[in-house]
Amino acid sequence: MRFRHPDGSTVHLAYCTNVHPAETLDGVLAQLRDHCEPVRRRLGRDRLGIGLWLARDAAHALVTDPSALRGLRTELERRGLEVVTLNGFPYEGFGAEEVKYRVYQPDWADPERLAHTTDLARVLAQLLPDDVTEGSISTLPLAWRTAYDQERATAAHTALTTLAERLDALNELTGRSLRIGLEPEPGCTVETTRDALAPLTAIGHDRIGICVDTCHLATSFEDPHTALDALTQARVPIVKSQLSAALHAEHPHLPEVRAALAAFDEPRFLHQTRTLTAAGLRGTDDLGQALAGDALPDASPWRAHFHVPLHAAPAAPLTSTLPVLRAALTRLVGGPHPLTHHLEVETYTWQALPPELRPRARAQLADGIAAELTLARDLLTDLGLKELP
Repeated sequence: MRFRHPDGSTVHLAYCTNVHPAETLDGVLAQLRDHCEPVRRRLGRDRLGIGLWLARDAAHALVTDPSALRGLRTELERRGLEVVTLNGFPYEGFGAEEVKYRVYQPDWADPERLAHTTDLARVLAQLLPDDVTEGSISTLPLAWRTAYDQERATAAHTALTTLAERLDALNELTGRSLRIGLEPEPGCTVETTRDALAPLTAIGHDRIGICVDTCHLATSFEDPHTALDALTQARVPIVKSQLSAALHAEHPHLPEVRAALAAFDEPRFLHQTRTLTAAGLRGTDDLGQALAGDALPDASPWRAHFHVPLHAAPAAPLTSTLPVLRAALTRLVGGPHPLTHHLEVETYTWQALPPELRPRARAQLADGIAAELTLARDLLTDLGLKELP
């Protein structure tokens, strides 16, 4: 979906396909048929943007087989789909029964991360629509915080600098300008936008910037205006933003609130949980840990890294951080010029919701994704952007 900003530039809105992960190229093609095109039809649009997640094997197959890459582009066009952004955070296994800490491997100190992201860039350069010259790829924020010493930090810095050089060369070769955004996430080396300032300014290349995920922003209790202003002042490029909402519990000391939270404690993904105290931010790696005894202070609200559907906040006594998303979006695209031109709805947790809230069929999932995109579209038009055909 494309929108015209009042300054005349185009803002792209997509939804991320990691909600129905596929490890192989055949699986990606099935995604387009079974999920992406039905969502487009529900929206009544001739064109729908998708943020592709390509696992290692799928990306490698596309890079090594030009005919396969041409075939994917043809299939996208045939189904009324377009790609201007990729989700390069998960490497593989995102559909496994248990993902948890595995999603952070390999990290940016591992040569495999550089190789995979280079493959993604080469693929995206060929998938961009003919009238689009700029693409974006989100990636993990360096590494999970443990076992990340100075030696690994130096290796990550070198890898990202090498990637920037490769993106420069790719631009010269193809005329397509691609940028990478580190995506701050609770528990990682770069947990907040503030944490991103030092490593990104040290790299000092405009092809390496930040991806602002509004669920992660909210989980860490960051104020959107303060965070985004700091990035702007530091001249850190906001490569893309993922529009998502976290789980919010206003009174976590109450038994009924803890019982409601426990329904979201599931085995597939990490749901880092945070609270803001007078002494600063406190947290646990997972929701179950927070609910276990006195692991996390409960005198102040809790927020958990659980991407809840944008249009459907949990039932009381829980809610979502949709207000944080609204505030961030106002700052991102509501001003005289957009801070980013790439927006991506990323609710990958539909099948991790409590059983009674999960879609029971493909049609229900498509309905839910279409409803999320409709809400995002309405937020954009309320800010003065005009939806384009």
